[in-house]
Parts: sequence; structure tokens; C-alpha cells
Amino acid sequence: MATASVAFKSREDHRKQIELEEARKAGLAPAEVDEDGKEINPHIPQYMSSAPWYLNSEKPSLKHQRKWKSDPNYTKSWYDRGAKTFQAEKFRKGSCQNCGAMTHAAKACMDRPRKVGAKYTNMNIAPDEKIESFELDYDGKRDRWNGYDPSTYHRVIELYEAKEDARKKFLKEQQIKKLEEKNNNQEGADATSDGDEEDDDLRVDEAKVDESRQMDFAKVEKRVRTTGGGSTGTVRNLRIREDTAKYLLNLDVNSAHYDPKTRSMREDPLPDADPNDKFYLGDNQYRNSGQALEFKQLNIHSWEAFDKGQDMHMQAAPSQAELLYKNFKVAKDKLKSHTKDTIMEKYGNAATEDEIPMELLLGQSERQVEYDRAGRIIKGQEVILPKSKYEEDVHVNNHTSVWGSWWKDHQWGYKCCQQTIRNSYCTGSAGIEAAEAALDLMKANIARKEATEESPKQVEEKRMASWGTDVPEDLELNEEALANALKKEDERKKEEKDERKRKYNVKYTNDVTPEEMEAYRMKRVHHEDPMRDFV
Repeated sequence: MATASVAFKSREDHRKQIELEEARKAGLAPAEVDEDGKEINPHIPQYMSSAPWYLNSEKPSLKHQRKWKSDPNYTKSWYDRGAKTFQAEKFRKGSCQNCGAMTHAAKACMDRPRKVGAKYTNMNIAPDEKIESFELDYDGKRDRWNGYDPSTYHRVIELYEAKEDARKKFLKEQQIKKLEEKNNNQEGADATSDGDEEDDDLRVDEAKVDESRQMDFAKVEKRVRTTGGGSTGTVRNLRIREDTAKYLLNLDVNSAHYDPKTRSMREDPLPDADPNDKFYLGDNQYRNSGQALEFKQLNIHSWEAFDKGQDMHMQAAPSQAELLYKNFKVAKDKLKSHTKDTIMEKYGNAATEDEIPMELLLGQSERQVEYDRAGRIIKGQEVILPKSKYEEDVHVNNHTSVWGSWWKDHQWGYKCCQQTIRNSYCTGSAGIEAAEAALDLMKANIARKEATEESPKQVEEKRMASWGTDVPEDLELNEEALANALKKEDERKKEEKDERKRKYNVKYTNDVTPEEMEAYRMKRVHHEDPMRDFV
């Protein structure tokens, strides 16, 4: 069967199809013909003859087994490093302001920053670089040696050869020096030098042995005539396995169960340990996180779709199942958004009528982060501080600090020069000293001006004798007026004692005569007087 159709067939159709295939294999029925009129071998297995579902092949064909995709024009060439194309004599508009090349901007210029750019000097214009673009194939994009020139490796060889020659030359000089000492010294000294030479020879031999061992480190050694009979091969560079097995993490009998057949341990063997120090959390942790959870949801969706009558199978056509699952999620999201829009259109949205307070927008969050005693994150994620949209650490007008780095007398300024005028030119420490000197001079002028001004004369407040001050000696009172004032004072006190005789309208005046003041003094109760109760 060379068709790619995966439509559902009844049991009767499936039986007829099997009988037809058996007849074709036995030669009783004619072979199937493809689109080009060629016969299809009935002995070809179905997994080879059936076309994938995404090709939408309605007729039987074997084109999917042939090379039906045309290869693009891939290349194996590489960039011509250091190549130049054109060198201008004058500065061109749109070119690099630093070197004058047309193929890059000033930010991407790799030349040394000039004191005065080529835009203003119009000299030493750099040539334009050669810009190339290649279309590499799959292997070419991942080839780490793509563009490597093998001829440059002779430099490495020459370096190692020079080191080896220097080493041999040094050893030869040492031997010659020892021979000269041997000829010049006495017999006892000669004997000691011979012993030293033997030690040096042994050291050289040990070094040679170490080099040979390093060369044969990956060599496979074979041992014959073993107790088991036969030869065994051993590799010398076996790595030491330092990771601990799952069943050795916790030797407690009541800990997590380990299945030796499947080599699985579903639960966490060390649940009370620090999660930052554990490298294994159990198989359930990995099955319920990452892509494993997505694959599980894909399987559940395929099962449910198959039960509802849709021709979908995860193992038979995984690509088709994944595509249908993606389409299902897109349709589900569209339906959910459409339902939400219809409800909001019908009933309205109370959340958008009033503005939400900033405390609720920025001050609260549902993100939960758990830390241990050492300050490390156990669950959740730290809040990432957003970067500012403004440029930071930009110093203008010779300043070495930013605006707002200094505060004094309710004014912001620059810390480097202590100026409160923005975009002013920095004067440095000299400006600070000048400002302090000007402030001291202003304070001295103010103090001198205050000292020269005459202080105003104090005006003596004259008080009348009738307002509770000391009675002057030369005060003369009228006896008749004083008697009348005493009578009025008695009547006033009676009215204060009897509230019923109090009048509604109160007459008040500021004109107090000396006689009335004297009557008030005479009738006033003196609390210090021991005879006040008998008055």
C-alpha cells in the first residue's frame, strides 16, 4: 500500500485490503501503479511505501523515497579576512567619522580612536572592508574548523622545535661545564662530580620514561595467559566515577524505594536535605517538570481525541499529533478570548472604569520566593530590577559625576564641583575654593554692615496710673467722683452675686477714670490679708 492516507477504515475494508495485498504478492493480482505509470513492488514494506501525512499524496507513489528536494547553492568558502575593496581620498557622507570607511559606523569602528576624526581632517581615509555573505549547509554552520588555514600550523611546529632545540642546547652546555670542572678539580672532587653526572643521567632517563608513558596513555594493553584462559584488554585511561549511585544516597531501609530492574527511584531519597546541595531529587521531579510535562499533555490530548473519533495516534504519527495539538491550543485560546469579549461587551468591565491605585499595581505581587538561612533561593525567583530607559554615567562639560550627586540647601548639583546650575562647566576643586572664599567675603561684609548701623532707641512705654501700675505720688483724686465710683463698685459686686438681677445688655467701655481704678483697688479682696473674711 503506497498511499499516505490514514483515514479510518472499517473492518471489512481492512480485510479486503489485506487480501488484495496478499494476491499482489502471490502474483494473482496486478501490481499497483504510481502516478508516472510505474509498477510498485508489492513486497516493499508498508512503512517504506506509505508517504508521510504532511505530503498530502492522494495517489500511490514512491516519490517520497527519492530525492525530491533540490539542494540550494551551498558553498564551502569563507570570509577573506583583511581584504580591502576601495580607498577614498576625501570624506564621504555617511561613512565612519573616525576612520572614514564606508562599510561601518563610528560605533563599530575597530581602528584606534583618533584625536580628530577623519570627518574633520579629511586625511588618512581608511579603505572599505570587503563584506561577504555565504549560505552554509547544516554541517558548514556547525563546523568549528570552517575557515581555518592549515598552513598557519607551521608556526606552532616551529615554536615547539625552537623549545626542543633550546633544551638540548642547555643540556649540552651543562655537560660541557661539568667536563671542564672534572678536568680542573682534584680526584676527590672528580669522584663527586661523577656521582652528580650519574644522578643527572638518571633524572633524564626518568623524564624520558614519563614522556613515553604520556604518549602511551591511551594505549590498549593485552594480557595473555590469564587464570581465566585467554587474553583480556584493559584501557589505562579509565576515568574515576565520582558520582554516587541513587541507592547509596540514603541507606535507610524506610527511605525511597529503588527498583533495580528499571533503575528508577521515584521519590526523593533525601527529602530533609538542603535542595541547593542535592543533585538528585527523584524521578518524579523530572517527570513533572520541563518538556516531560508538555509531552504528557500531548499524550493525554491524543488519547482524548482518539476516543472522540478523531483519527490521531501519538506513536504512529507523532508529527501529525503535535501539529493537531498546536492547532487545538490556538483554537482554544481564540474561543476563550472571543467568549471573554462577548461577556465584557454585554455586561461591561468594571475593572476598567476606575483607575487602579499604584499601590495595587506596583506594591503587591503574587510571586512567592522562599529563602534558606544562608540567603539562597529555595523556591521562586528573585525580582529583577528593571534597567533605566535613560542613559547612565554620562558625564558632560568636563564633569566627573552626574547631576544629582550633591545636595545642599534644598538644591541638587554636581559633586565634583558643587555647582547647582545644571549643564554648567565643571571647575573642579578650584571652583569649590572660589565659592567658599566668596561666601566668606559675603558673610564678612554683612557682619561689618550690621556693626556700623546704629541700633534703634528703645521707646519707653508709658502706662497710665489707672491700669494697674504703681500709683504715682503726685496723683490727685476727686472725692465726690471717688464716692460715686465706690457705690458703683458695690452695685457691680451685688449683680455678680445674684444672677437674677443681671441685665441682658452688657455695657463695656475702655474709659476708666483714676477714681474708678482707686475704688476697684479699695474693694478688691486681698488674699494675703488675714482679715479678709471680716471685711
